[in-house]
Amino acid sequence: MKALEEIFEGKKRIVICGIGNEVRGDDAFGVLVAEKLKELLKGLKVLVLNCGEVPESYMGKIISFKPDLVVFVDAVDFGGEHGELIIADPEGTVGEAVSTHSLPLRLLVKYLKAQTKADFVLIGCQPASTGLFEEPSELIKERAEEVAEELARILGGGGYD
Repeated sequence: MKALEEIFEGKKRIVICGIGNEVRGDDAFGVLVAEKLKELLKGLKVLVLNCGEVPESYMGKIISFKPDLVVFVDAVDFGGEHGELIIADPEGTVGEAVSTHSLPLRLLVKYLKAQTKADFVLIGCQPASTGLFEEPSELIKERAEEVAEELARILGGGGYD
């Protein structure tokens, strides 16, 4: 993910927000990434938040951290293949996050942009099934692990500690 490395260049204060619902199948993608990253990034000065379905509840923490970069990780239906990843502008119209967020991500980003000088990016993964009380698919679990490991590699080698 060469483009992903470029996004982190020159950024020192980074927030990673995993968004999703663990009991809605593939919608758990962002939450799975956040939980794995918390294990992998112990000791690094990166704020990793498992926002669940309510990323707006974490606005105060994000703002007070004074980030250079905020990365949202979420299941996004952009019409891709199951498990396909996309890196996008969270204010764009690349697709709709499938999580049952009470506040659309683009409005959250608009507010946070007014409060911080951060850049924002969305790492999305195409879900297959988001039915209630479903387990995430094996493919989504694999993608979450891959994304977490790639982020840890980039952040671990970037002088963030």
